Amino acid sequence: MSLNFFDQFLSPQILGIPLILMAVTLPALLIFTKTDRLTPNRMNTLQTWALFMFTKQLMLPMNKPGHKWAPMLLSLMLFLLSLNMLGLLPYTFTPTTQLSMNMGLAIPLWLATVIIGMRNQPTMSLGHLLPEGTPTPLVPVLIVIETISLFIRPLALGVRLTANLTAGHLLIQLISTAVFVLFPMMTMTATIALLVLLLLTGLEIAVAMIQAYVFTLLLSLYLQENV
Repeated sequence: MSLNFFDQFLSPQILGIPLILMAVTLPALLIFTKTDRLTPNRMNTLQTWALFMFTKQLMLPMNKPGHKWAPMLLSLMLFLLSLNMLGLLPYTFTPTTQLSMNMGLAIPLWLATVIIGMRNQPTMSLGHLLPEGTPTPLVPVLIVIETISLFIRPLALGVRLTANLTAGHLLIQLISTAVFVLFPMMTMTATIALLVLLLLTGLEIAVAMIQAYVFTLLLSLYLQENV
């Protein structure tokens, strides 16, 4: 039986029932909630400080009407970060490697920013389609280009997240398979490959964190243009 490296991206099933719903709801069980204690413990204090710093950094360039989006963007960041990190554990499944799920997150949120811009400031939102000072002969061409650029944003969000995570998982599986196969025959080569695998795992952890932040940051930038 030949091994297919892309089998790791298939949603696991039990009795024909996909387990992706369980994988998606699991991060919510891992997030610490507030307690009735007057003095929070170290974990709650560290979590509160990290959430405060992230929210402050994300909302700093945005005006007041956009601050109401802070809870949604913060929840999205924690959700993607939890899924990306949990997917690096052995015998787990990463839902964010599925383009359908990432597009299901990107399209509604992007569309919400566009609708808010059209409702609150339609003139300025439509003005983004034509830069100021454009020569008259280039006006139709630039409008078409900017319109395509606007509609390709959710595709770029979903594809970027999917491609980065898929590439990292494939590299980890390829190198780990090489280590397993070469260790009985070429011990030194397998040892070097194992060191590379450890470094790549650390890099993939960083990529999982950065991609969750980039997804949320780009959404906040799209929102900033429309509020």
